Amino acid sequence: MRELMRKPGSLAIELLTALGLIVAPFVLPHLGFAPSTINRILVWGLFGIGFDVLFGFTGMLSFGQSAFYGTGGMVAAYLLTQLNFPNVTAALFIGTIAAAVVGYLIGLIALRRTGIYFAMITVAIAEVFYFVEFNPLSAYTGGENGLPGVPTPVINLGFTVLHFDSDRSLYGFLAFWFFVGMVIALRIVRSPVGVILSAIRDNPLRASAVGHNIHGYKLTAFVIAAAYAGFAGGLLGVLQAFMPPDAFTFDTSGQLIMQTAIGGAGTLFGPLVGAAVWLYLSDFLQNALHLGATWKLVLGLVFVLLVCFLRRGLVGGIKDAYALLTARVGTKATLPAASPALAVISPEEDKVTRLAVVKDPALAPMPALYRQDDNYSGPILQATGLTKRFGGLVANSDIAFTVERGERRGIIGPNGAGKTTLFRMLTCEMAPTSGRIVFRGRDITGMTVTDVCQLGLTKSYQVNQLFSGLTVRDNLIIATLAALRGKFRLDLFRSLRNIPGLAGQVTRTLTLVDLAGRAERPVASLAYGEKRRLEVGLALASSPSLLLLDEPLAGMSPAERIEMVKLLKSIGQGRTMIIIDHDMDSLFELVERVTVLQEGRVLVEGTPTEIKGNKAVQEAYLGGVRAA
Repeated sequence: MRELMRKPGSLAIELLTALGLIVAPFVLPHLGFAPSTINRILVWGLFGIGFDVLFGFTGMLSFGQSAFYGTGGMVAAYLLTQLNFPNVTAALFIGTIAAAVVGYLIGLIALRRTGIYFAMITVAIAEVFYFVEFNPLSAYTGGENGLPGVPTPVINLGFTVLHFDSDRSLYGFLAFWFFVGMVIALRIVRSPVGVILSAIRDNPLRASAVGHNIHGYKLTAFVIAAAYAGFAGGLLGVLQAFMPPDAFTFDTSGQLIMQTAIGGAGTLFGPLVGAAVWLYLSDFLQNALHLGATWKLVLGLVFVLLVCFLRRGLVGGIKDAYALLTARVGTKATLPAASPALAVISPEEDKVTRLAVVKDPALAPMPALYRQDDNYSGPILQATGLTKRFGGLVANSDIAFTVERGERRGIIGPNGAGKTTLFRMLTCEMAPTSGRIVFRGRDITGMTVTDVCQLGLTKSYQVNQLFSGLTVRDNLIIATLAALRGKFRLDLFRSLRNIPGLAGQVTRTLTLVDLAGRAERPVASLAYGEKRRLEVGLALASSPSLLLLDEPLAGMSPAERIEMVKLLKSIGQGRTMIIIDHDMDSLFELVERVTVLQEGRVLVEGTPTEIKGNKAVQEAYLGGVRAA
């Protein structure tokens, strides 16, 4: 299945989905599924698709999906029952739009926080909506009585009229919309937006640092999930001929989360499988075993066992078993269901591009994708009066720092000298207390790390910040997309193959950092030295105007250091680079000019030869020991 998902032009998943939906009503009744249960599975499965985009692909756990489920359902039901709206399908779409708008407004608030705080905000949102539905808006929602009398769909095709007034006929209506919802979701996760959502799930810090507006993409995922929830809520009212008030309850959100976990998050099909298991066991425990309220306890134990022994859910477990049976490398089975790169570069294309890079120096790394200020001829970076205070502690004080175009600058200093703080201010990860930073003639003081990356200033981290759950190629695709598309674009249905320059730039970077042979390997399986090269590759993939490297040799063995120095010499030709490292021998070999920091101030600047013989540096940095 993973290979089918990775082919943008393949319709195999869609065809298999359609075939499964056609066969299901004939097969499932023989397995003990009632027709009404099969229809409920489709509604929950559609509800879960949107939640899986939010949770499985973007990594945001929301307990408030019932708010959007109920909103979409109540709006559609109110139109159909109280206002006598004539078209059921149109009412469903109006409810979907209402849920999406509410999702957008709620997302603006909830996404101000991350992690457990985001989850708790969504819990509060669900409770607020439940209260509002039962009290202030009870005249519109029916309060505890809900809205009865929701009509079934009737579609006039001209030559015939379709009535969906039985379980069997209504299945066709629900199956059609589930299929449409699945096709749309597949297109989204295969698009550049889907790539970035997976990057946010893996490492939001690095997704932002390579130039993506992660807040905008999170809000997009939140709205998508709300729209799916709203449409599914409308279908619930149609299915039951009654819009129930319990659609707003926290229990609804809880069931959705458990169904997704049982089926497998990040698979799109997991929620459907989880809903089938959940609803079948619910009916079996209550109707066949007559357990009464105890069924929830038994189902809870089943959920715990499945989560403990199948951490990737049933769909993930099936995929892992399939990978083992086909003798695949075990580590590949740990990748997400839809690797975001989606085979944007075929092996043949990759081979041709890689050979071209080797044979033609002109095809080696692109000069710079940022050309707004190509006529600018002054210093590429200037910092004046740069100061950073943490309470009473002064990390940097009145630093004046200038780097010329094409220069390779080194920064050294003892531990606590303020090197990392200076780097974080230069890349706008941290705002200075006072002072000014000018990049290519433009004041970037106070900008975000995403904005300065878009301008052409990128950084590699001292501690690797990679997308560890993805492949090497996927990592570089994520970084390159930021340069080619800008920090935010809603090309939700665009194929990666249609992005000019993406394949070539990714292959160039792979070749440059000597990872072409590891392109399809999961990052987690790489050796440490390879991860350090990939860390540099992420910063390099956008062909920045200024590349900052924070201790690129940190933690490496002597052999790995030699290889990294060769790499940095190679990529340093014709580039402007600033490097921090404690390995002064290697650093002096790489750079043309050195800045020495001591106690947060610039002690001295000069060539490597001048710095080696400087007595002030020997006393401050080397403890007074003279250079040999």
